[in-house]
Amino acid sequence: MRKIYRALCKAEVVMCGVGFIFLVAFVFLSAILRFFRISVSWNIDLAMFLLAWTAFLGADIAWRSGQLVGVDLITRRLPRNVQKIIEILLYCVVLSALSLIVVFGVRLAITERLRTYQSIPIPYSFMTISLVVAGLSMIFSTILKIRRRIINFNKKETAGGAK
Repeated sequence: MRKIYRALCKAEVVMCGVGFIFLVAFVFLSAILRFFRISVSWNIDLAMFLLAWTAFLGADIAWRSGQLVGVDLITRRLPRNVQKIIEILLYCVVLSALSLIVVFGVRLAITERLRTYQSIPIPYSFMTISLVVAGLSMIFSTILKIRRRIINFNKKETAGGAK
């Protein structure tokens, strides 16, 4: 199971990186072509598609690796066990929010299944499903964070991390 999870995480990073490279390339190509007064409308639609996928997959990568901004002005003065309990509770709040995002993302994708982009024959729901895929991945990552925090609840931590 861990090998599958690691493989999916690596695939997500590769997809996000490749998508970002193509996103930048399409926007740059569009700007260059506009300079020569050549309009290529499919570039913008494809760039918007790639932006959604790279942004949501990138959010999961950042969440999984702990790279999102956190504010601990209040909790850092509390005892370690209280901090850990608050962290678990906040993960549960995040899990609830992600569940709502997935549910409403599925509903949005179903609603948008007949709508297509203006210049490319791709259903709009292919873009909105990126929210669902990233949300499910973030749910799994959050469950693992909760599990890890509960398992390591009584272990002492140093400045370098858990021992």
